[in-house]
Amino acid sequence: MVKTPTPAIVSSQAVRRLPHWLLLSLCFIYVFAGSMARDPWKSMDIASLGYMLSLADGSSTFFHLQLAGIEPELDAYLPYWLGAISIQLLPGLKADLAARIPFVIANFAGLLCLWQAIYFLARNPQAQPVAFAFGGEANPKDYARSLADAGLLGYLACLGLAVPSHELTPMAFQLQTVSLVFMGSALLPFHPGKGMLAWAVGLLLLTISGAPSLSVVIGLGTLWMWARHPQAKPLQLVGFAAVLVMLLLLSYGLDLWQWRILSVKQLAGEWRQFPELMVWYLWPAWPLAVWSIWRWRRLWTQQIWSQHLALPVFLLVTTVVASLLTENPDRTLLLALPSLAALAAFAIPTFSRTAGALVDWFTLLFFSTGAIIIWVVWISLETGVPEQPALNVYKLVPGYVHQFNFVAFVLALVASVLWVKLVVWRVGRHPAAIWKSMVLPASGGVACWVLLMTLWLPFLDRGLSYKAWAEELLERTGQTDCISHFGLDRNQIAGLGYHAKLRFEPLSQTARCDWLLVNAPSQGKFEQSAHRALWTQVERFQRPGDKKDVVLIYRRNPEQAHD
Repeated sequence: MVKTPTPAIVSSQAVRRLPHWLLLSLCFIYVFAGSMARDPWKSMDIASLGYMLSLADGSSTFFHLQLAGIEPELDAYLPYWLGAISIQLLPGLKADLAARIPFVIANFAGLLCLWQAIYFLARNPQAQPVAFAFGGEANPKDYARSLADAGLLGYLACLGLAVPSHELTPMAFQLQTVSLVFMGSALLPFHPGKGMLAWAVGLLLLTISGAPSLSVVIGLGTLWMWARHPQAKPLQLVGFAAVLVMLLLLSYGLDLWQWRILSVKQLAGEWRQFPELMVWYLWPAWPLAVWSIWRWRRLWTQQIWSQHLALPVFLLVTTVVASLLTENPDRTLLLALPSLAALAAFAIPTFSRTAGALVDWFTLLFFSTGAIIIWVVWISLETGVPEQPALNVYKLVPGYVHQFNFVAFVLALVASVLWVKLVVWRVGRHPAAIWKSMVLPASGGVACWVLLMTLWLPFLDRGLSYKAWAEELLERTGQTDCISHFGLDRNQIAGLGYHAKLRFEPLSQTARCDWLLVNAPSQGKFEQSAHRALWTQVERFQRPGDKKDVVLIYRRNPEQAHD
């Protein structure tokens, strides 16, 4: 008897459908929670909004983005364009809410692309489960659909997805384009025309979203894999190569090629922190992906180019290496999640009943503990019992005044009750289904995210947004036409400018603003500049809850003030 290399043993009863309403509801709740009812947070979230606003009000042009004289951290165009256009088309909405709408739509599209990618990977002959001697094995389409459901659930459970995927950053948009490229590559053996179109569009969008080098590497790798596929045709390969040449020319034409790889010294520092980042950021999908690679190892020795393994492994390795070599590794690592979720999905049909139970119980304890902690802190803020959690919040977020929010309380209560019901359902006796092991991780992740975005949102907003700091700044300066700045970073300019409705100008001889903000680390340079004699320091101004975020407020000397 010849041993089959596939470790998947799946019966037809194990691929019964996951109710569509449940999967769609989880996706809907996850995407909208944290996208619609919070302020833009510090770092790239608020900075990206600042560039969108500068484009919307005419301070920037489509191909020359700037914020008070500072160019974006990433040479990305498309995410800023979409946000700015949405702001202009929806003047009745708050700017940050309007800017999030195209990102929300892209997020849903990315989820659909990921589901399709896993579905068509599972349709590959090498990915199919063992055929039973007397029949009764899973139907190929039903098997692929169940794996796609499981993979999407595992994707929603990843801890690293929560915050970055809800931000207004180029990386959040790049995530969806990677899923589109993933889907196009997986489609090629079944629908070559549609697959090539999705592949080409995805790479184009990834390029003008600020990742031209990653786009070219992914394009070359997927082209090489398709060239080795028996269904590949010479004319198709010429078309793929033409797309890559066009992307190279477009990148040079738009001046997107910028050297952003870290130095050796910086890389050494990243190496020490990167393993810990990966463990928590990619949890709980990475243990399943490792298990999947191990259990399907015979396919690597007999059929190395089995698409359902080679494609996600290639994308995973490429995006992980890219995150290690560049700045903002946490946000770049976000791009590894689609391929990681696909690998995790192929671990599910290889689980024994004991392994599935272990996943369920660990998930139950992990997310239940998280939900309890969130509730305990909120109850402490409401009642003062226990006392210490509330004291910790007030210490970390100075000036925070807690208020009861009935709507947030009801939403959090509903999410908690649904989580408990799902736990009760999962531990009950039901017919086996290969996606069942991913229901608790996904619903637990979504439930905890909803609790954070309801019960904890008020003090998270105060601690992570610039709104409170902007209000305090206005109390000192009053509403003014403009404020000069020296050494302020993008986040400070965008956050203070947006919330205080202030216009910032770089400090120069021609600037006639009455107020000046100097970033604390740049004070030494300012003191030695020719501008120093024109200004008098008023005070040192710290953002609430962040000792590293400090600016100095200066006022123009009376004899230098303009009429």
